[in-house]
Amino acid sequence: MQYLTVLGSTGSIGVNTLDVVARHPDRFCIVALTANSRIDLLLEQCKRFQPVYAVVVNPALARALEQSVIEAGLQTRVLCGVEALEKVASLPTVDTVMAAIVGIAGLRPTLAAVASGKKVLLANKEALVTAGALFMDAVREGGARLLPIDSEHNAVFQSLPAHFNGNLEASGVRRILLTASGGPFRTTPLDQLLNVTPEQACAHPNWVMGRKISVDSATMMNKGLEVIEAHWLFAAPVERIEVVIHPESIVHSMVEYVDGSVMAQMGNPDMRTPIAHALAHPERIGNGVNFLDLTVAGMLRFEKADMNRFPCLALAFEALRAGNGAATVINAANEVAVARFLDGDLGFMDIPHLIEFVLARTEASVTHTLTDVLELDHAARLRAEEWSAKIRQRA
Repeated sequence: MQYLTVLGSTGSIGVNTLDVVARHPDRFCIVALTANSRIDLLLEQCKRFQPVYAVVVNPALARALEQSVIEAGLQTRVLCGVEALEKVASLPTVDTVMAAIVGIAGLRPTLAAVASGKKVLLANKEALVTAGALFMDAVREGGARLLPIDSEHNAVFQSLPAHFNGNLEASGVRRILLTASGGPFRTTPLDQLLNVTPEQACAHPNWVMGRKISVDSATMMNKGLEVIEAHWLFAAPVERIEVVIHPESIVHSMVEYVDGSVMAQMGNPDMRTPIAHALAHPERIGNGVNFLDLTVAGMLRFEKADMNRFPCLALAFEALRAGNGAATVINAANEVAVARFLDGDLGFMDIPHLIEFVLARTEASVTHTLTDVLELDHAARLRAEEWSAKIRQRA
């Protein structure tokens, strides 16, 4: 029996995790669930899975949830605050932590999980993007077991040798090929991108995701962050990582070897596949996903990524090459830009402009500690908000 904490249980990854868990009650037991604001859904999850703890960061929402828990006759204890997230991520009774809180808000509890030596299923890419060296040091020092949940990184993980120890050369790996669908605007005329609405940006052709990550997919910043994440997960230098557009989202990523062989992981686009793989690894379990029928899938296409169409992807590569805290800066600027776009304050093409502005004007110093990361993140957000405010005033 695995005992789990699910950080971000009401988001798309959290919901899919609980779907897989519910299919295997003999293998998994939920100890703690956490949410940001969707306390109605969190209450329903508590009723179904009977966790020991439920955590909401906002005190007012936590009090509301606690009252509902009492009225429902549940024994779940409601906690609030970031410290509570760290607590349930490092409980001695917990074996496995699903780290699915979106954004840098997930950094502290995810670090707490790896420092406690947990099996960590990493869906929070910002933990590696903003604090890669710090995070991987914590994984090694804590003796944690890190398994990637992003479909692309999970595919790379499955395509690498079983004995892979972080040395691409010794494993005969030439390149990591991350696939990207291209999002909803892969073929949209560039001049039409100026008028893109949040609803259009969130209408992904293949995946069902939250609004923030859907916009990131539309700008390809999501893929850019995944490039940075792959660098840390697989000790891959930037020149060994390539992004390939694959509109069908059937091949989730590939590993090319020095003998010309290319290993790929394929499957229908459903996040329950990488979630179930990581939960049960090294075993395999059913997950409710339809089996892939290649005769129905038909043609599989692959294209080069157009950096002019997707400037956010180019900015991510630039940040990875720059090193130091540049990735922290672009992540912070992107979170602000996407939030302002979804609020209707910025245009779609303002997103890369804002990120480029902030990256050029923020000193991306080396981040040795969590405090360094959070301070740099804060500085970048302030500069991003200032830029955003100026654009709103002009409008």
